[in-house]
Amino acid sequence: MQKATNIVWHEGEVTREDRHKVLGQKGATLWLTGLSGSGKSTVSVELEKQLLMRGSLSYRLDGDNIRHGLNKNLGFSAEDRTENIRRIGEVAKLMGDMGIISMTAFISPYIADRKIARDVHEAAKIPFIEVHIDCPLEVAESRDPKGLYKKARAGEIKNFTGIDDPYEAPVEPELKINTAEQSPEEASKTIIAYLVKQGIIPEENSGEEKKEE
Repeated sequence: MQKATNIVWHEGEVTREDRHKVLGQKGATLWLTGLSGSGKSTVSVELEKQLLMRGSLSYRLDGDNIRHGLNKNLGFSAEDRTENIRRIGEVAKLMGDMGIISMTAFISPYIADRKIARDVHEAAKIPFIEVHIDCPLEVAESRDPKGLYKKARAGEIKNFTGIDDPYEAPVEPELKINTAEQSPEEASKTIIAYLVKQGIIPEENSGEEKKEE
């Protein structure tokens, strides 16, 4: 809900297309969603590295990292999760307008919240690419890198997605990656191939061709 009044959007003289020309790419948001331990952060770290090697500018918006600053005042209730995703959707949209490829690694468990983020991007005509980091609960729980599943099973953590809070899987994501079967390197290559196909990054700007030069 808009609370501020008497405000007017101030257009600049540098266009989105101008920024695209400087960067040699288009801005877009890769929205990685999945259970805790599914591999969202791991894939985003590898993807950011591979994109950099290709000469493409990207930035990770990691769930835990964002809660250290911008969203430090939010918890994990349904209401706070919704506000968490709303804020990130707006930040990612701004980065897309800059011409940067942002990768959001958030559980973002609710379809309605992810739709809000998608709608914000579509209204701004910025590509929103939902990537379902699909991983069976038993596999994610067996990884449990932060020991959170163990705490949730013991009742020490409430509202934990997959245990006592639901995860609503995407119905029609642009990409679906099973990290129980694909390595982070393979997953990143799949995502990069999609970005090339969509014309967001150029095909010729590949690491292999740079080596040949």
